[in-house]
Amino acid sequence: MEVERIAAIVDGARTIGRLDWASGRIWHAYAAGEIGEGQTQALADRIAARKAELRPAPRQVGQVARQSIFPPRKPQKSPDRRASLMRRRRMASSGPLPPQLAAHFTTGQLAVMRVVSDEMRDRGQCAVTIAEIAARAGVCRALVQQALHVAAGLGLLTVQERRRLGQKNLPNLVRIISAAWLAWIKRGPKSSPMAVRLGPDAIGSISVAPPNTTYKKGSAKDCWSGNGGAISHWSRNGLG
Repeated sequence: MEVERIAAIVDGARTIGRLDWASGRIWHAYAAGEIGEGQTQALADRIAARKAELRPAPRQVGQVARQSIFPPRKPQKSPDRRASLMRRRRMASSGPLPPQLAAHFTTGQLAVMRVVSDEMRDRGQCAVTIAEIAARAGVCRALVQQALHVAAGLGLLTVQERRRLGQKNLPNLVRIISAAWLAWIKRGPKSSPMAVRLGPDAIGSISVAPPNTTYKKGSAKDCWSGNGGAISHWSRNGLG
């Protein structure tokens, strides 16, 4: 039953974002007539109580914050915001998900799903850091985390944390478990439409694979075939 399923999600939630998603699901179910008004209110109160448990207690005035053994994280900022925006739009429009699944995500979230999809296709899982996913998708870290929470809430993927005591945590392992999404990836192209591969020292840059061009010789049918072939053909005939 829908009420029991949402209640189990609320009780097992470990983040505020997960509870926010459950809250939205409650009101969708109420609007669709799947649950009654009393059940909706009870679930809303349950979410409020669970949020109070997850939120840290406020520090007392004069209390010293815990000092981390790691240096403070450097803010991530794109060197070219317009280029990042255009890259985000291109990746989102490249079809990383089936249409019925893509409807649940925003443009920035779809760009994140493009990176996850490429990693899943090439390596069987996504084991890159949040910062690298954000750089490749042209978004911020918070949006990457939000997109993964939404996808996990829809049952499309799993996120395995790799914490290490007293050491820097390893990147999370993201694995796609949706049969429809896996079939979509299998039917899709073998390489990313943008061939974006960024390292930690190249955030914001783009590496585009060169066109695969082949010259076909013939009398009246001389032409260039491959990516960008039409441009070479027009230029050779003095029309470009």
